[in-house]
Amino acid sequence: MPKCDTCGNDYPRAFTVTVNDKTHTFDSFECAIHLLAPSCSHCQCRIIGHGVEFDGKMFCCMHCAKH
Repeated sequence: MPKCDTCGNDYPRAFTVTVNDKTHTFDSFECAIHLLAPSCSHCQCRIIGHGVEFDGKMFCCMHCAKH
C-alpha cells in the first residue's frame, strides 16, 4: 500500500505529484500542501493560491508583501 511522504499514513488511494523530476506520494491534498507549497516570507502561512512575488520573495497577499 502506498505510504504518504508527509505523514507516513498507508492509504490505498494515495496519489503522486512530480515536481522538478522528484515524485512524492500523498494521502491528501493537505499533506501535499504541507510539503510542497511555498511559505509566505512575512507570516509563514502556506501559499496555496497565486500569492505575490516581490524582490525575489513570495508572500501570501499584498498586505504581507507591504511589510
